[in-house]
Amino acid sequence: MRTINKPSDENGLSYPHVGATREMPFPAGYHHLVERKVIGSDAAAFDAAVSHLFGWGMHRGAGLNVRASAPTATAGTEVELGWGIGSARLRFRCRVIYVVDEPHCSGFAYGTLAGHPQRGEERFVVEQRSDGTVLATVSAFSRPGRWFTRLGGPAGRAVQKAMVRRYLEALAVGVRTGH
Repeated sequence: MRTINKPSDENGLSYPHVGATREMPFPAGYHHLVERKVIGSDAAAFDAAVSHLFGWGMHRGAGLNVRASAPTATAGTEVELGWGIGSARLRFRCRVIYVVDEPHCSGFAYGTLAGHPQRGEERFVVEQRSDGTVLATVSAFSRPGRWFTRLGGPAGRAVQKAMVRRYLEALAVGVRTGH
């Protein structure tokens, strides 16, 4: 595995450690986050979770407005996530930087683009373990990217952690309901 460390102005991403969510430890100087949730127990649950994840259902289910350059997450897809109401809506722009496509493990990672309140990368993976258990994992490294997230400090990290938990719950609901 190779991590690309281009300056952010060369690739449009707002951080230099592109691809670093592929393995631990994450880069120093960032807040690290890893959350996991069991969301099912068979091949049908795995397939439903993968479909929900790649079709942006997890993000929509967590309460975000999603505008993506492609209907499913593929490397290079750009996505704008919106949260809030009217003029109070925050917009978060990201680009899918890699996809995980293995027999029992699928997902993708996206990196923040200019203007995102954070700088860093988030990875979303669904795996089916040998006992059939379907596990969803969200992992991220980030640091403040805008003045208001620097000012927010620990509150910003708490919001990110709460959002990750919403993602995982939305993925679990998508598996249970088939949506």
